[in-house]
Amino acid sequence: MTGMKDDRLKRWWALAALLLIAGGMAFRIWKVTVTPLWLDEAYSAYAAGKGFAFLWQVVPRYETHPPFYYSLVRLWTLIFGDGLVALRSFGFASALATMPVAALAARELARIIGLGRQRTAAMMLAALAFAAFAPLTVQMGREVRPYPLMILVYATAIWALLRVLRHAGTDGRIARGPFAFYLVALALMMWLHNLGLLYAAALGLAALLAVARKETRAREWMIFLGGHVLVALAWLPALMILVDQAPTWVKSTWLTFRWWPLPWRLLMLYAGPGVLLGIAAGLLAAMGTRVLARTGERRRALIMLLLTGLLPVALSVGISALLAPVFIMRTMTPVAIPAALLIATGAATQSGWRRWLAAIAFALMLGQMIAIDIRARSGGPPQNWYGAVRWLAARFRPGDMVYAYPNEGALPFDYAVRDMKLDMPSRSIPTPVPSIGVGGWYPTGSRGVVSLPRDRLRAIARERGTQAVPTIWLLRLGPWAYDKGDMFLDELSVGREQVGSFRSGPIDIIGLRKADLPSPSRR
Repeated sequence: MTGMKDDRLKRWWALAALLLIAGGMAFRIWKVTVTPLWLDEAYSAYAAGKGFAFLWQVVPRYETHPPFYYSLVRLWTLIFGDGLVALRSFGFASALATMPVAALAARELARIIGLGRQRTAAMMLAALAFAAFAPLTVQMGREVRPYPLMILVYATAIWALLRVLRHAGTDGRIARGPFAFYLVALALMMWLHNLGLLYAAALGLAALLAVARKETRAREWMIFLGGHVLVALAWLPALMILVDQAPTWVKSTWLTFRWWPLPWRLLMLYAGPGVLLGIAAGLLAAMGTRVLARTGERRRALIMLLLTGLLPVALSVGISALLAPVFIMRTMTPVAIPAALLIATGAATQSGWRRWLAAIAFALMLGQMIAIDIRARSGGPPQNWYGAVRWLAARFRPGDMVYAYPNEGALPFDYAVRDMKLDMPSRSIPTPVPSIGVGGWYPTGSRGVVSLPRDRLRAIARERGTQAVPTIWLLRLGPWAYDKGDMFLDELSVGREQVGSFRSGPIDIIGLRKADLPSPSRR
């Protein structure tokens, strides 16, 4: 009878896990075909579409990020195509894999605590539910950016380190398989993003804590140090890219750092928006901390979770306050994984009245997350490129051309035009990304996007090809940064009249028709 009951429970746990995964994926896929690529996503698609020579010879000349992620997207598109859904499916696959990995990490933590089967299963489901519905991880899973893959890699690294900790606590040896997984994940984190070093620092300290004990032998230390040396050597090319690009970023970045929004942003990172959600998540995290702080191995696990959850954010904030603003919420989303494990511990390990309190807090937290996900998916896209293209399509005539200044504006515009199967040619000013060695300055810290002096803009406006265009549709993405004083607009306006404008967020389109042309009839 006991065996039949266990089998029945296993089936119910498995069904619950499948429902959670299906729900999490539904929020990531919902309305994906009506959400255009925004600027950063278009950068990923553009670089991947250029081929490996461009990725490894040109991208390092203007990007602070290593070209590794773009290379993975390139490989993905060679198999699945480069349509909107195909591009986003790479993030979907990463998000799908993250959920069971978070559950496996919770299982390792449960074994360190010494939980029974039912509580271990409950802890795994709690971690899986958090990974499935946490609002920021849902949003990142929809993007053609490295963040969903970074979340997966970070979850894998933490799972591997918890296994290393568990085995080291029994025999003092470093478990070879999990340690190899950890080293690969460590290298991947540093190759996926220029802030990967912050995550590597947290993981390295957590790994040291997992293996540092009196019974650790010299041979184990050699394996530990040798593995990290190999990772450091593998990262050297990415370090060279970062060292080359960082001065331009520090000097010219458009980002700013302010202290006052930091509490709200931290709440978003570790749980989601809303005081009620924050209180519920904070209560569960405090309960989990109380459980893990009791004994030696548990305490090591707690410190490892705190290191991996807090240190990358603390370093990012410190760099932003002292050197250059680098703290952006989406770059810090992997820290949601240690937060999920700490919250899952609090939800699954309580007894007595605390058990009911934890259940209520977790249900409240999960309900709030789902409600936030529904509102987020019901809203509009972050950059309304389809709306901009629809507006322009009603006014565009044969011979017209879109002039994108800065040049990066052509990236999401061209992809939106492609998705809508329209024909509206664009010209990137002064050149397609990257505009390297053309003079001017870099307002946003990227060497690929340049702002030109007035005499250069005047020369472009007076070109024979420019003069021959009946109506120029000037697309300015963030004119306050690249076209201060409306210099290019003024130069293009000579001999032309304005025939319409579209503004939505940073998207700014202005139509300039030659003054000697008759007014076209509206469609």
